[in-house]
Amino acid sequence: MSLLTVDGLSKQFGGLKAVNDVSFVIEPGRVHSIIGPNGAGKTTLLNLLNGIYAPSEGRIAFDGHTLNGAPPHEFAAAGIARTFQNLQIFFNMSALENVLVGGHLRARRGLAGALLRLPGRVADERAYRDAALELMRFVGVEAYAAAPADALPYGALKRLEIARALAARPRLLLLDEPAAGLNPTETAAIDELIKRLVASGITVILVEHNMRLVMGVSDHIVVLDYGKKLAEGTAAEVRADARVIEAYLGAAQAEA
Repeated sequence: MSLLTVDGLSKQFGGLKAVNDVSFVIEPGRVHSIIGPNGAGKTTLLNLLNGIYAPSEGRIAFDGHTLNGAPPHEFAAAGIARTFQNLQIFFNMSALENVLVGGHLRARRGLAGALLRLPGRVADERAYRDAALELMRFVGVEAYAAAPADALPYGALKRLEIARALAARPRLLLLDEPAAGLNPTETAAIDELIKRLVASGITVILVEHNMRLVMGVSDHIVVLDYGKKLAEGTAAEVRADARVIEAYLGAAQAEA
């Protein structure tokens, strides 16, 4: 059974259709990449897949349940989390506090328990902290736990945002250009992290311009061009598609 089904999805802004009648299926336990030139509609599509935008047309179904028009917190509660191309970090908090924020959706006790410091609440907070530290270890930023977020290097901030998304315990993780601005060593670390995410049972949708990374980790690729689906298939199939080479891969590989 598919995890996510996108059927005839469109998003219109005035006279512009940023996403135009796009359909695909996301299978669990795989890396699915979305690629295309700048302006192809990739980030708009991600914004549809986590509720930031409501679709103008079409259907989004996650685990068989339609989520059209639902707000972002309902997508998150269903099991979809994401990172952003432009870092969305709370720079006035510590690195650990940023990860703890990501787990608030799963908190079980209310305001009264927090104010009164009830034993159950204290135990929960200890468990949340331990879980957050484990996620920081998983992504490789545990050394920065007590540091203010604004003191972290850029590559560590990218992985910190992934840890915060994982704190919501997603089944599907949307990664929006996780390797943007990273050097080759940092990009290799992201490559390894994505593989470990899938090995841990999390399905990944990756938007990324680094074709070496995309071709190395992807089980399935969807190519967008001017908001429409141009092609889809395995890395080998997409790499050999003449339409994709003409629209995107030829230029991208020349820049690599």
